[in-house]
This record gives sequence, C-alpha cells and structure tokens, in this order.
Amino acid sequence: MANILYLGCDAHGSTSLHRAQALARLGHTISHHNPAAAATGFMGSSWLDPIHYRTGYRILQSPIRSWLSKIIDSIPKPDLVWVDSGEFFGPTAIAGLKGLACPILLYNVDDPTGHRDGRRFDSLLKALPLYDLVVVVRKETEAECLSLGAKQVMRVIRSYDEVAHQPFLNPTHIPTEFRSEVIFIGTWMRYEKRDEFLLHLLEQGLPLSIWGSRWKKSPHWAKLQIAYRGGSLSGRDYVAAIQGSKICLGLLSKGNRDLHTQRSLEVPFAAGLLCAERTTEHLEMYQEGKEAVFWADAKECASICHRLLLNDSLRENIRVAGQKRVLALQVGNENICRKILTHLRIG
Repeated sequence: MANILYLGCDAHGSTSLHRAQALARLGHTISHHNPAAAATGFMGSSWLDPIHYRTGYRILQSPIRSWLSKIIDSIPKPDLVWVDSGEFFGPTAIAGLKGLACPILLYNVDDPTGHRDGRRFDSLLKALPLYDLVVVVRKETEAECLSLGAKQVMRVIRSYDEVAHQPFLNPTHIPTEFRSEVIFIGTWMRYEKRDEFLLHLLEQGLPLSIWGSRWKKSPHWAKLQIAYRGGSLSGRDYVAAIQGSKICLGLLSKGNRDLHTQRSLEVPFAAGLLCAERTTEHLEMYQEGKEAVFWADAKECASICHRLLLNDSLRENIRVAGQKRVLALQVGNENICRKILTHLRIG
C-alpha cells in the first residue's frame, strides 16, 4: 500500500473529499491537505475571491509554495502526490514537489482547457508539463492537454462514491421534505439557460422541484420560485432527494463541453431514475428507455416525464435496470482510483 500526499481543492467541495476517502478505503495512507489553507487572509471575501479566480490564482503562488514547503517537511516521504482540481498550483509550486522524487498526478473533472471559466486555470495550464500524469474526463481536454505539453494524459468517466451515495436500504426512511415527482438538483449558471429549460417544463404542467444555489439570480426567478425547495444539498440529504424523487433531471454544462456529468452516475447509483440530455456518452452508458431516459429539448423532456409519471411499473423497471447498469460500469470512486494507481504501478 502507498503513502499518498493528497492536495484536494475546496472548489469541488465534497467530491474531492470523497476521492481521498476512496483511496483510504483501498488501504492507502492519505495525508490530506486543502490548499485553501494556504490562502488564509488572501481569500474568503466577496471581492478577493473573484480577483483570484479571474487571474488564475497567480497572486497566491508565493503563499502556496510556502505552504507546500511546510507540508513536505512535516510528512513521511510519499509514494505519490495526488493533486485534485489543481487551479491553485502553478509551475513553481509543482516544481517544488519534484524534490519528493515520486509521481505527481493531476486529477481534474472540469474543463481547464475550455473557455467557460475565463482565466481560472491559467496557473494549472502552465504547470501541465510538470505532471507525470494528467487525468481528465473529456476527449477534447485529453487532446488539448497533450498539445499544451502534458507528458501523459488519461481519460476516465466521472464517478459516484460507493459510500457517500449509497441509497437508503429502507426508502420509507427518506424524510417527507425530500420527496418529489420530478427534481433538478444544481446551481443556476449565467448563460447556461437552465432556468429557461426548467421554466418550459413548468409551463408544460410538470410537477417540478428545484434544489440548488443562486437561483434567485435568475431573471425568471419570479416564475421559478414556486418550484424552489431550497439551497444546495450534500451528504444524506442529497441522496434522499435523488432517491425520494420519481424522476431526476440531469442537465449538462454546455460551457464546459459536457456530454455526461457526475449526476449521470450518481443518480442511478443512488436509486434514482436518470432523465438527461441525449448525448453520445449517455447512449454509451445506458440503453435508452430501459436503463435511463433521454431527450433532445425541453418539449421532449416534458413529454417523457408526463408519460413516466403515469406508469409506475415502467418507471420502476427503468430505475432498477439503471442501477444495475451503473454498477456494471464499475465507475465508483474506488474503481476509478484503483484504475489510475494501476496505470502508475502504485500500490
């Protein structure tokens, strides 16, 4: 088993923590450190955070290097450095880790070579050639990282977590407040038009529930608020909302060039019925109409949902088949972490 220095970024919240926990469940010793700790006094305000985001965290590189130096001096020599997300780490930060004489891995499920997030990933992109392996989730990112000098790039499917997303063994234990007909769990994002899509579903008479942050910023908030149930969900509340719904919508980020998302795996694993946009990757994952349902636009989505809400047995058959399929795909965090470590011949 390996000693792993895990540098997990808060930008992905619990998903980063879940991967560290999955590595620990595989028997590895994890020294987990959050780079946000290096930015104490430099972040955490409504005006500083946007500045760092829009400048690719360049101003933070000096405190990040000092923070890494202290960590290196305080831990046993690792067999692997796992950098999760990586936007905080520029070339000098990663160069400082080279003295550990072990592989340095970048795992990023965003679209760092895309254009949606502006200059957020500037520091990361400059550091790409210093990583021994870069792990990404889309074909475009794989090709673009190689063109930017990455030594080796590995593409994986996103993942659910075997523990955090485990469904309730007894569905009757799901609290009433997390039960719904059709649900969307996610953030309002400018330019993504999620609000327009969901508004169309409401106008088609769909019994919709929305959970997530920033929805009051939508220009359509006055019409959407009737469906709004609350802020972002995590932990068992997140699982309860998925399992407690009859249909769970999966919306993509077009700005992030998504063809599948975390929800694409988490929803079926957590015993929900996935209803998502029809893409090549979704069709590779699930048999349409039998393991998940797909649509091309809001009109088709509304029609499918209305039909499923009237047919309990069909809905249950698809839900059960979808859960079996996602298990067969072997894309839990433990599966993906094991695959990466095997590729690196570690552990």
